[in-house]
Amino acid sequence: MKKRKLRNLTVSEVGMGCMAFSHGYGKIPPEKYSIEAIQNAYQYGCTFFDTAEVYSPNLMGIGHNERIVGKALHDVRENVVLATKLFLNRSEIGNGSVYEAVHKHLEASMKRLQTDMVDLYYLHRMGDVPVEDVAEAMGQLIEEGLIQGWGLSQVDVDVIERAHKIMPLTAIQNIYSMVERDAESRVIPYCLENNIGVVPFSPIASGLLSGKITTETKFEKNDDVRNWVPQLSKENIAGNQPIINLLKEYADSKNVSSAQISLAWMLHKYSNIVPIPGSKNKERIIENLNSSEVELTDEEFYSLEGSLNQCKVYGHRGLSR
Repeated sequence: MKKRKLRNLTVSEVGMGCMAFSHGYGKIPPEKYSIEAIQNAYQYGCTFFDTAEVYSPNLMGIGHNERIVGKALHDVRENVVLATKLFLNRSEIGNGSVYEAVHKHLEASMKRLQTDMVDLYYLHRMGDVPVEDVAEAMGQLIEEGLIQGWGLSQVDVDVIERAHKIMPLTAIQNIYSMVERDAESRVIPYCLENNIGVVPFSPIASGLLSGKITTETKFEKNDDVRNWVPQLSKENIAGNQPIINLLKEYADSKNVSSAQISLAWMLHKYSNIVPIPGSKNKERIIENLNSSEVELTDEEFYSLEGSLNQCKVYGHRGLSR
């Protein structure tokens, strides 16, 4: 698989979001299946795997997903880039330092991931701790060799700029897809100018851009984020159908899937982007990784981009969820 750079980290052009094995898409698979799916992705060429301390069934508990990722990749640890995330609030710092609090989270994550170093460590969402203090703590962890790089998730340029001045950022993990394009206005341009990678999560819009979701699709009742994703209400699925039809037209012409076209579009558009589509289905995971091999000519890209720009998007998730 082709490679890309996230600042100092070399990763596969398409990474793997591992959340679905623990949370967010209904009933989770057996652990054995999840481990095999992650290992299959590695054998196929994926070297970038994303998890978080909070990914657990119904977000109850800590570390379910990290443990699965750790078990799956323990034997090939030196060949992969592991990314995980922490939540941090002022209440847990008490009389201690931000560094001590972050270090405590990191130590627990490393134990679950079966590693003595995390390649990319994100602050999952902005809490009430000043980002400058987090940046200083991350810089210290980098000096100590406990992490190679750090990042922020779901943030706008004002926060990115404040953090980057203190300790250069490796990557920003924000929502970005054909139906969530806020990042194009400020975040992606700033990151391009400052050698910061962009790691889009939900790049297929929770499955909408695959074309497999219709107004009749029923999502699981328990722990399924698709029940509240704005684009996936019945009304908005219908409203977004012109985008789905557009993708299918290009997919059919190249004998690939609609999801692959949506990923190839962002890979063609920006050199600093490494999407991390997530799935709990082995076949779908390989299909997503295969998007790295889908080539859009400049003519195809600009035609697709022009048509996409004419389509109204129904439903907007943004940075708040």
